This record gives sequence, C-alpha cells and structure tokens, in this order.
Amino acid sequence: MTDEMQLAGAERFDDVIIGAGHNGLVAACYLALAGRDVCIVEAANIVGGAAISPQVFTGVDARLSKYSYLVSLLPDAIRTDLGVALPLVERSTASYTPDPQDPARGLLVPSVRSQAFTDHLSDFTGSTTEAGNWQAFQEQLLAMAQRVFPTLTKPLMGASAMQDLVGDAATWSDFFEQPLGRVLERTFSNDVVRGVVFTDALIGTYSHAHDASLRQNACFLYHVIGNGTGDWDLPVGGMGALTQALARRAEELGVQIHLQARAVEVISDGSTATVVVESIAGRRSLRCENVLANCAPAVLARLQGRQPAPTLPGAQIKVNLLLERLPELRDGSVDPQQAFSGTFHVNEGYTQLNAAFAAGGCGELPNPVPCETYCHTLGDRSILGPTLRDSAAQTLTVFALNTPHALFADGTIDQAAAVQAVLASINSVLAEPIEPLLMLDSDGRPCIDVSTTVDLEYSLGIPGGNIFHTPLDMPFAQSVAEIGSWGVETDLANVFICGAGARRGGGVSGIPGHNAAQAVLRGNSAH
Repeated sequence: MTDEMQLAGAERFDDVIIGAGHNGLVAACYLALAGRDVCIVEAANIVGGAAISPQVFTGVDARLSKYSYLVSLLPDAIRTDLGVALPLVERSTASYTPDPQDPARGLLVPSVRSQAFTDHLSDFTGSTTEAGNWQAFQEQLLAMAQRVFPTLTKPLMGASAMQDLVGDAATWSDFFEQPLGRVLERTFSNDVVRGVVFTDALIGTYSHAHDASLRQNACFLYHVIGNGTGDWDLPVGGMGALTQALARRAEELGVQIHLQARAVEVISDGSTATVVVESIAGRRSLRCENVLANCAPAVLARLQGRQPAPTLPGAQIKVNLLLERLPELRDGSVDPQQAFSGTFHVNEGYTQLNAAFAAGGCGELPNPVPCETYCHTLGDRSILGPTLRDSAAQTLTVFALNTPHALFADGTIDQAAAVQAVLASINSVLAEPIEPLLMLDSDGRPCIDVSTTVDLEYSLGIPGGNIFHTPLDMPFAQSVAEIGSWGVETDLANVFICGAGARRGGGVSGIPGHNAAQAVLRGNSAH
C-alpha cells in the first residue's frame, strides 16, 4: 500500500476500483484471482471504509469497531473463495430487554432455541402461547432464510421466481407484500415481544410498522437471513480485522492499493473509462476497461458530472463507550454479563418504536430514545491492550433508532444533546448511572465516541449519513429488465456500483463486491 499515487507511469489497468472499503477489496480479490490488473484508489489514509477498528480514544489502548460492528451477511463462500480467515464468536445470549413499564424485570432470550427460551418467555409474558408463537415465527424465518440467502450471490431473479422459491404463500405475503406490522400484531400480543422482533426492521431505517413503502420489511429481511440462519456474530479483532485481512489478500494477488488518492472524476463511453485522481503527488488519469464504484450512487453521479438522484437520509446515532466495568441492572435477577453479551434492547417496546418514528416526523428527538447495545469485549478481548485486557474494562456499543438525519442536519440536535439523550435512555434501565463508570482518555475526557448521520456524511462521504447509501430493496429484480443482471449495473456497460448502494447491498456482506466482480468477469447480461 502507498500513501499517495506513485504509479511510475503505469496508468492503465483492467479495472479501477474507487474506495477501499470491504466491498471494494472483495471485488478486487475476485478480479485479481481471475488474472486481471486491478488498482484501488482510496481517499482516506487507511483501508476499510466503514469497517474499521481504530483507536478512538486518545492514549487508550482499545480498538473499537467505530461504525459497523457485527457479522451476519458475509457469505461463508466469499471467505472460502478468497482464502480469507475471519474468526467469529457466537454470542451466548440473543437478547435481553428490560420491560419499559417496569425495568426491574426483563425478557432474556437465550441464543439457542431451547426449553430455557420457552421458560424465559413464558415467565415474562405469563403465556406459553406467546413462546409457541415465537418458536413458529422463528422457524418460518429460518425456512425463508435458507432459501433466499443463497440467491444474493447469483443473478437477480424476478419477483414471481422468488415467490416460487420461498414456496409458502403466507410467508410471501407476511414479509414481501404486506407491512410487517400486520404479521407482528397477528402473531404476538406482548408489546415487548413485538418490539424485540420489530427492531430488526429499523436498523438505520426511518420507518414504522405499517409503512406502505415496505421499507421496514426490506430492512427486516436483510437482518434475519444472513448465511441462512440470521445469526449475528462478533468478528475477532473487531471489524477492522476483516478489511485488513482482505487488504493483505488483495496485495498478495497483485492489487495496487493507493491511499490518500481521491477520485475526482469518472469519464466513460461505455467501453473504456478514465478515473481522474488527486493525491499528494498531484492529479493523475487512470485509464481502464471498467470502473467499480465502492461509493454511494449519489457520489458516483457527481464524479460523472451528473445531478444525483434524491436519496433517503439515514436515521441513527452510533455511540461507543469504554467502561471501567459493566453497570448493574435494575433487574437483579440477570447477570449484567449475560444481559450485555447479546443485544440489549433499551426502550424498544413496539409502542415506543412507533412513537419514536412519529416524534422524528415532528422534528423532535424521541423521548426516550430507542437504543440497542452490546458488549464486544465479553466475547473478544483482543481489541484491548494487555493492561485493559487484564482489568474489568468493557466496551459498550450503542445504536439509537428512528433518529432522522434532518434533526442533525438543521442543527436541532448536536452531538452533545444526542449523547445526553442516549445515556439518559440507558440510565433508565440501570441501577446506577453509567457516566461515573466511563474511563477517561489521556486528556482526561470521558471515553465516548459518537457518530451521528452528519458525522457519517462528513467522515465517510455518505450522503445523508445513510449507512445503506440508498434505501434497501427487496432481494429480487425490481423490473423485468433487471432479471438476470447482478444488481450492480449502471447505464454505462463498464461502470458498476460495488458498494452498499447496489441492489442487495447494505451491511458488511461483501455481496455487492462479489456481484460487481462477477458482472465484469461473466459479462453484463443487462447490456
């Protein structure tokens, strides 16, 4: 890797990839394995994009997954194809949710669907029926996941073919045709249970249960089908371990990765292309057969001198904390280590989630803010330096939902107010305030790292801070013309989207990178 463009006159490549995020690296590896001459240009001084693990607190030896944090959608086949190892740790608890009406009690969901699961759910809801319904619901999702997930790395099929593949009319109606709220309200009666299930539909997506756009349904699908199981695991070493492994593999295969090299223009006639790059060394033009854009479609449009299409802004706050120890819960029957090892849902009852959507629409921050959190270091302490590793210190990652970009873009809410609201929500279910437990960095500041949508827009160049770049789509062709394509094509036959904004994009999956490489290698059937 070089920190500036030093191409020594070698300015022609088979493929130029804009952006060294995980999808760009995946695409580069596949193309290089096929014997192609590949160059990646990256504006930042490190690889990884949103999948990085930097030392976010000054003078503190801890490397946190700053933006993205868990792995589910990355197909095992991609790691096998590329020869990239990424150890994953299964979480011992699926989730814990304090009752918003009485945080002294809560719903603990073991990772393994067992008698313990039935007992916990029956005790919390006072109904064995609710437990049975959840079991049946999960089996329905598992059957769907096993059919749908393998299609994500194949050419797009049409809606009717996907419906035939799903094979169950009720499943197709519940998750692909009708607002998700209908099946949730029909299946579950407990508000907390409904909320726990519904949260998967709102990660980075501003929506409500009965949204006619089905935006919430698409988000839900991507969160429950990963590798045919829907499990979300910890990447050992943090998310940056993945991109570092991919970067090493890419360089082994001969890929040139140039850092601090910003693409400023893309010119294509459909058969040949030029990517103009600015770096410390000056402005250079890279000629190539194909351009793969691992950036938001709106960013690619600007590079092409076009007016970007309107895009949907993001709706989340991400907060990383480093604590001296885990806080005690108001629910004394649950060990904090057990509760925080899975997804810890805070003020995410079904009614609260829909109320949060309404508050955002009125230009207000939800009160309380729906949050979910987890503790990486309970499953993997390798992200801590030796001294911290031997102490009681723990990281805490918090993701706040239904907090739309407009609140931050117009200055209604700033970082300090966002942090205050998030911590207040968490404190509402704790037996002690979390602030005194925060470690201090070498400058004496509390170890709090926050990213609003405005921060993502500025630091990662993502328009509107939308972590998915564009609204998530259902995982099948949206038009007859798209059937048989890879979902990465543009109106130019040699320019492809290989980032989260591709069809079947979003999340740390590598799927858009894989699919863009296949579109290049196998030919673009859409043109």
